[in-house]
Amino acid sequence: MSKTNPVGDPPVQTPFFYGWMVVFLAGLSVFFSGPGQTYSISIFIEHYIEDFEYSRSLVSGLYSTATLCAGFTLFLVGRIVDRVGQRIMLTVVGGLLALACFWNSFLVGPVMMFLGFFMLRLFGQGSLTLIPNTLVPQWFISKRGRALSVMAVGGFVSSALLPPLNTWLIDVFGWRNAWLFWGILLLVIFVPLVYFFVRNQPKDIGEVPDGNPKKSSDEMDANPNVDINEKSWTLREAMKTRAFWLILFCVSVPALVNTGVTFHMVSIAEGKGLTKEIAAIVLSLMAFVGFPVTFVVGYLVDRISVHYLLAITFVGHIVALLVLLQVGSWTGAIIYGVIWGLVNGFERIVLNIVWPNYFGREHLGSIKGLAQTVMVVGSAFGPLPFGLFYDWFGGYQQIIWVMMIFPLIAAIFSLLSPKPTYEAYHSA
Repeated sequence: MSKTNPVGDPPVQTPFFYGWMVVFLAGLSVFFSGPGQTYSISIFIEHYIEDFEYSRSLVSGLYSTATLCAGFTLFLVGRIVDRVGQRIMLTVVGGLLALACFWNSFLVGPVMMFLGFFMLRLFGQGSLTLIPNTLVPQWFISKRGRALSVMAVGGFVSSALLPPLNTWLIDVFGWRNAWLFWGILLLVIFVPLVYFFVRNQPKDIGEVPDGNPKKSSDEMDANPNVDINEKSWTLREAMKTRAFWLILFCVSVPALVNTGVTFHMVSIAEGKGLTKEIAAIVLSLMAFVGFPVTFVVGYLVDRISVHYLLAITFVGHIVALLVLLQVGSWTGAIIYGVIWGLVNGFERIVLNIVWPNYFGREHLGSIKGLAQTVMVVGSAFGPLPFGLFYDWFGGYQQIIWVMMIFPLIAAIFSLLSPKPTYEAYHSA
């Protein structure tokens, strides 16, 4: 395949399996997806509404529509990843996300705002989470859950750091300069690191997944699949299984619910008599609590069928929403942040590991690309209903009750979606 480089030495010699260096860089990629994530953008929303004198429904609608367009475009990103590899794509997308940040620093109207949201969601929330989640499974099979847990640290650091940091940057320097800050960081730090140090597959440096003893180049040339011990489905094959479609619905639910809540978190907090600083603390607390949980879940998914853990995750979503309804004080907000963090720790691992565990890694870019498209589309439909219900009823109680329906259905679908059997599919 064109994405595979000739076998050579790793960019740097490490005393450990180079796959862990790739995991670190994948985690850095997830961290730098932050400017395009809702937990970061939500800090800017109140300033947009105030400065441009737009309604909450208008800004929510622009955001939802832009996210929807980005989601449909993201499927192409997965296809390109399968063709050219993760290293090139991370480099290019990192540069494009930097340009998106610069664009957002110069917003002057709704059209520019829409395009700014579109680029942030496509290159940040979409691509810089899709690509690393197709990269790490190339390097690990038996240790995949643990590797994804380590990678998830980047996401938790990002979601913990960006809300309060953005709040501070905006208060001190203004929201336009805050966008400039992230654009510069992407160009100066992220883009060079992924270009020089990422490698697409273990075989590119004469290694095999999980850091097993090296195979010779002649052996790999004679049998290019020598390092693969799992079955790989094509996208077309995967789409013919029931599990694919049920899981596809399941992975859209956290995107729908979390994006709606996170996008309006400041407004939700203020409606309960709390401050925007408390809202930022809740978002950060969610990350701090979820961070250690990912390591526990990473251990569990290597030993327990992932569809059971998916069901547990969605039950947790229902509990979190019930608690959010009752929040009326600083203490209640902290309790909600803790529960939300526990749930988020589960979903960051199980939603990403289910695809390579169920369908292999050879065509993971295309399969995960479609799944990520559905996730982004799901996130597109989160903010707008919250905004509409707020404008109609003056609060969020009703929409939170409505949102509980989706994790309930997803929990049922998860239990109905055990791992499909490759041999049974071909014998049918």
